[in-house]
Amino acid sequence: MGSKNTPTNRRRSPLSIIIIFGLCCFFYLLGTWQKSGFGKGDSIAMDITKKTECEDDFATLDFNPHHSIPIPDASKPKAKMFKPCDVKYTDYTPCHEQDRAMKFTRENMVYRERHCPPQEEKLKCLIPAPKGYSTPFPWPKGRDYVHYANVPFKHLTVEKANQHWVEFQGNVFKFPGGGTMFPQGADAYIDELASVIPIADGSVRTALDTGCGVASWGAYLMKRNVLAMSFAPRDNHEAQVQFALERGVPAIIGVLGSISLPFPSRAFDMAQCSRCLIPWGENDGMYLMEVDRVLRPGGFWILSGPPINWKTYYQTWKRSKEDLKAEQRKIEKLAESLCWEKKYEKGDIAIWRKKVNAESCQMKSVDIFKSANEVAGGELKKFPARLQAVPPRVSKGLIPEVSIESYQEDSKLWKTYVGTYKRTNRLIGTSRYRNIMDMNAGLGGFAAALDSNKLWVMNVVPTIAPNTLGVVYERGVKDSRLTQGHMTLFMAMVYSACMRTSSVILRDEVDVLTKVMKITAGMRWDVKLLDHEDGPFVPKKIFVASKQYWVGTKGNNTSSD
Repeated sequence: MGSKNTPTNRRRSPLSIIIIFGLCCFFYLLGTWQKSGFGKGDSIAMDITKKTECEDDFATLDFNPHHSIPIPDASKPKAKMFKPCDVKYTDYTPCHEQDRAMKFTRENMVYRERHCPPQEEKLKCLIPAPKGYSTPFPWPKGRDYVHYANVPFKHLTVEKANQHWVEFQGNVFKFPGGGTMFPQGADAYIDELASVIPIADGSVRTALDTGCGVASWGAYLMKRNVLAMSFAPRDNHEAQVQFALERGVPAIIGVLGSISLPFPSRAFDMAQCSRCLIPWGENDGMYLMEVDRVLRPGGFWILSGPPINWKTYYQTWKRSKEDLKAEQRKIEKLAESLCWEKKYEKGDIAIWRKKVNAESCQMKSVDIFKSANEVAGGELKKFPARLQAVPPRVSKGLIPEVSIESYQEDSKLWKTYVGTYKRTNRLIGTSRYRNIMDMNAGLGGFAAALDSNKLWVMNVVPTIAPNTLGVVYERGVKDSRLTQGHMTLFMAMVYSACMRTSSVILRDEVDVLTKVMKITAGMRWDVKLLDHEDGPFVPKKIFVASKQYWVGTKGNNTSSD
């Protein structure tokens, strides 16, 4: 036996050599046969290859994104071009035309309310900007100065010259902050109110100014973190509300007449009448009851002007002592029947406070009562905590289909949306945009997320949507009203109708925005489209448009089909 490390010499047998040679020949012949195309496996492979040929079938494959927005071709006349109105309509205010107003009765100020023309008489043209229009001064300078070209009306500078409402200086108007009942200025007037009303601690956030003039009271309250909604009729002082808006102060054309105010119950922490000339004691207390409706339990009502301090002013007002004394007595009696407590009367100012829960009131109240010690309608937190706190209307389940959880989710969602808008337009939140309108405000999430001392938001709830205005006011986010009309999801625009390069943002489905683009193409707006925050495959998109500056000419056709 040899060693295991010594290799053994072995010979291969002739048989093994023959087998190996035969196998090699077999596989060679098999391969040749398959390559010839007659083999079954090869025919299957060739069939599969033909079915996946690229040159014939790639043309039928669609690699285009399926959620892109079809952009109208500007070279094709798809969109109807809207004609400009005559320059005489530069300051046109729908439903407040003087000639139409004078056809209505003067009783209860009906002729100063909204009176819209029939469909066939409505303007169907674009309102031009006034010649020489300039971008308003940024806030806070804009509070005190307005370009004359933007509101070319000097009537108030003459009629109210000794009361310092507004002064004309060169090519601008100056607003010194004066008023008929606050000759020392709005700041001094508000200081006196603050000696009685807790304005500084956040208890008072929303205010109402009836018969506001040029809204200087509201303008000066803003630096104290109080938002006042001011209103006045379009009368012989036709520019007063236009002045207020141009200054960047919340205001609407309106009057306390036969129609209820467009605000929810318990909306305001404070309301005032500064020589607003409303006959508070007439019509069985109808006007004072309307103030009671919109005033929050625990809220304050201020009256300065007739008949307060009648002993001093009866001759100036050209009224008898007996008449003015009887008028004040009637107001005092009405306030008592509404369970308002008089807190202050000195000089020209009287202040009442509405009780927080007045079950024993003689007059019917709109408040909701739970117990004698509970604030009617629910207690609100002080501002700014009120902004994000759950409003009483939501926590009490008074808004259909809105729960605490859905309210909080809505607030979170709008923070995301506003973040997107700010990345799109870095001027949002700065003094560039002062007046903003949310055309479908919902729960006020947009205004809350945008909250800034540099701007204010008019929150609008269309009448065809659930009435959520009460929630918006309980949050203390800007000013709100009901309106006719509807925008599908969201619209924010600079409020001034003629503002150069103002902006519009829409968030909606692709098919809706495509229709909007056809309209805006004929309105001289520059438009761009953005993807949803969650990416290009989300069917909702963001539409951003800028209104451009242009002026009209005399004799333009004022209608279009």
